[in-house]
Amino acid sequence: MWGKFVAAVFTAVLLLSGFAVPAEAASVYKASLRTAARSLPVAVEKNTGYDRDRYFGDWKDTNRDCQNTRAEVLIQESKVRTTYTTSRRCTVRSGKWVTSWDNRTHTSASAVQIDHLVPVHEAWGSGARSWSQARRVAFYNDLGDGRMLSAQTSKLNSAKQAKGPEDWMPPKNRCKYVADWVAMKIRWGLKADSRERSALIRYADSCASTTITVTRV
Repeated sequence: MWGKFVAAVFTAVLLLSGFAVPAEAASVYKASLRTAARSLPVAVEKNTGYDRDRYFGDWKDTNRDCQNTRAEVLIQESKVRTTYTTSRRCTVRSGKWVTSWDNRTHTSASAVQIDHLVPVHEAWGSGARSWSQARRVAFYNDLGDGRMLSAQTSKLNSAKQAKGPEDWMPPKNRCKYVADWVAMKIRWGLKADSRERSALIRYADSCASTTITVTRV
C-alpha cells in the first residue's frame, strides 16, 4: 500500500512539473537481493556524448517552495529541526546528519554533499542516454525514493565520483549500499555491465538474506 502511495505522489510531482511519466510508473518489484542482482540486464556501458549539465540539469524546486532538491534531502534526513541561512527558509544551514557510508555525524549543511547513489555518469552509460530530457531531469531530482539521494561525507563522495560497486565501496554499511544500488537500477530500468553485475552478485551472496522492494518509474 505504501509503495503504491509513494508511486502516486511521485507521478503527481512529475506531471505537475511537466515531466513525462512512463506507463509502468506504478509497477512494484519485490525479490531477494540475490535474485535482484542476478535479474539486472547486462549491456556494455556507453558513455559517449555525456554532458551532465546539458542532459541532466541541476537541482530543481518542483513544488515551488524555494527549497530545491538538495534542501529537501537535507530536511528529510536531518535528525533534528533544520535551520536556514535566511528567514525565507530556502537554504539549509544546520541540522544533524549521520552519513551512512561512514556513520559520522555532521551538524553543518556545508559539510555534506548530496550523492546520487547511481552516479549520473553511470546512469547515462547504463541507459539514460536514450531517455527523454524530462526523464533524465526527473532522475537527477528523484525524491520519490529515499535511497536515490542522500547526504554523504564530502571526502567519500569525492572518492566515489562516478564509480560503481565494482570499483568503489564505502567503508561502512556495504550490504545496504549494494541493496540500494540494485534497487535504484531496477527503479529506473538501468542496465549493468558484466563487471558491475559480477561484483553485485558477489557482494549480494556474501550479505545476509534481504528482500528488495522498489517502485519502478
